[in-house]
Amino acid sequence: MNDLTWFKSSYSSGDGGECLEAALTWHRSSYSDGDGGQCVEVAPCPTAIHVRDSKQHPTTAPTLSVPATAWRAFLGLVRG
Repeated sequence: MNDLTWFKSSYSSGDGGECLEAALTWHRSSYSDGDGGQCVEVAPCPTAIHVRDSKQHPTTAPTLSVPATAWRAFLGLVRG
């Protein structure tokens, strides 16, 4: 999955003023199966990596944001 997911900044007002939207490009893990099971997606950014469960709706799925340095350390441990 390589779709852009747009979201409005939490600092934007509800009446259309000062709106900023950003997009993340999500990548599904190669270990996720095609039947909707155990799907993990990540969206890398320069300073953070965003992680979500792709079985949930993309616009409402909760995400975990991890500093890029912590993500690299995590990958070093799991690749061991």
